[in-house]
Amino acid sequence: MFMNLAHRGASEYSPENTFSAFYKGIEQGANGIETDVKKTKDGILVLFHDSDISRVTNGIGKISDYNYKDLLQLDAGSHKSSIYKNEKIVSFEDFLKYFASRELYFAIELKDSFIEEETLQLIRKYSIEEKVTVTSFDFENLIRVRELDRKIKIGYLCEEINNEVLDKLKTIEAYQICPSAKMLTPKKVQKAKMEGFSIRAWGVNDEVLMLHALSCGVDGMTVNFPDKLTKALSM
Repeated sequence: MFMNLAHRGASEYSPENTFSAFYKGIEQGANGIETDVKKTKDGILVLFHDSDISRVTNGIGKISDYNYKDLLQLDAGSHKSSIYKNEKIVSFEDFLKYFASRELYFAIELKDSFIEEETLQLIRKYSIEEKVTVTSFDFENLIRVRELDRKIKIGYLCEEINNEVLDKLKTIEAYQICPSAKMLTPKKVQKAKMEGFSIRAWGVNDEVLMLHALSCGVDGMTVNFPDKLTKALSM
């Protein structure tokens, strides 16, 4: 089944990585959610993308500067619209409490290093091993994931599909390669598929890139606008 993954939720319409965005994505037909994991000062895994919190909250500094209870005092929604005032930063465990039982794909991106073990512990606790792909732009993070778990699906976020990347992925028995949509070609996608990899595109910032990725034959993509991809897939 094609993976229509809501990128940080339906982040074109709702504040990214919040419950509003996750529920909106599902309403718009997404069959999966992509999100980012970072670690707080007191060791709680939370869903947050940036190194600095100021773009999407009314705070300053880094996630790792704060204890989780203090992060909960921040407004993570008003930057999008006043109707989302006081949306909260979500812990990974709270996210799993609400979404793990659903028939969804999960792409969990490691934004910090050395959080692999805690991330895997929660994946196992909520029994989503068969539905999750753990991803990262940092190949060392993925090496550590594979050392901790021989079976979990791994996806590598990269700029493009090439022989060097494919060879690296074989060394960790990766499941998925995740190239930038703008770097895709049908030939590159076909090569990766022939070598046994699933292909999920990222950086699908507009409908032109979305249609390009579809034409190249990818197995899925992360999009800020799951509704537009849902419509394209139905045509």
